[in-house]
Amino acid sequence: MPLRDITLIVSPIGEDTDLRAALEDLKLGRYLAARDLLSRTGSHWALRTSRSQLLAAGTGEAGVFKAWRDEEPDSPHACMMWARALTRAAVEAYRKGERQQVVGRAAALAQQEWRRLDHLWPECPVRWIGRLHLTQLPYSAHYFDPYAQRRRVPWDQLDDPAMHYRGPWPLLDEVNRLHPGNREGHHRMREYFLYRGGGAAAAMQFSAWLVSGRLSNAELLMLPVYSLLDLYRERHGDGRGGALQFWQTAQVRHYACRAYDEWFAPLPATEYPWLSISDLSHLAHALVACGEDERAAWVFKAMGPYAMPQPWKDVNASLGRSRDWTDAFLRIRASVLR
Repeated sequence: MPLRDITLIVSPIGEDTDLRAALEDLKLGRYLAARDLLSRTGSHWALRTSRSQLLAAGTGEAGVFKAWRDEEPDSPHACMMWARALTRAAVEAYRKGERQQVVGRAAALAQQEWRRLDHLWPECPVRWIGRLHLTQLPYSAHYFDPYAQRRRVPWDQLDDPAMHYRGPWPLLDEVNRLHPGNREGHHRMREYFLYRGGGAAAAMQFSAWLVSGRLSNAELLMLPVYSLLDLYRERHGDGRGGALQFWQTAQVRHYACRAYDEWFAPLPATEYPWLSISDLSHLAHALVACGEDERAAWVFKAMGPYAMPQPWKDVNASLGRSRDWTDAFLRIRASVLR
């Protein structure tokens, strides 16, 4: 059966059947599969951070993590997942406009759990990723750094003329110290600039600056592709003119082709089940939009029947082509794979 005829599955998990089983267990109010999954993943930090991030992203599972944490108070896995749930709750409460007291309490509880993880598993980079995530809240970023008073001044500025934006750089340094090039950590830094430190232009400059140097993880070549979508939303998300031309520029082609050539193309097919479906979705869209259909076809094949709404949903809406993003996605995928 041709791949274009396979039923579309909207899911961020892809072919990771172990992760899928753990998420199903959480929906039933059980944490044993998640515990076993994280225990098996161990200190494979790339897989651990991505899996734990997706485990924490489900709705309604926070209570399961709290029960796990109460049942096994000395488990670093339980502590990490409860801290992730609290961090996510604090950020979501702020974005929904909840009262400052609600946001502050959730942030304080998350801070407390990240401090516990400092003692339970000091080698784990997720505790610094969580603190970096909290910097999206309307508080001084220093508050989330337990070592802020010990660090050299200026705390929030790099000694690099190519990157003049201020930000929680020490927190990203701590992530890189424990796991150089951690995917989620760098995306959290991109989100900091997007939401708190200058908007889409600042996030784009951070992403471009990052990939201009030597990278310890080729996955980070995807950051500019995400930042390009942020710029698109800002400039054309409401249907303003020039939307199609935005994706046909040399800049888009440069970053999309570089991510494909230097990150995706060298990967063996055996690693596809653990790739981020979000990364593949963003890469496939950028390649199609700038006319690189042959490259895009390989990305679609790696995705199989899976897809994520973004960037298709927002771009589709801005162009006024269809109310259902899946129509455009299936049409484009079928055309590229023909």
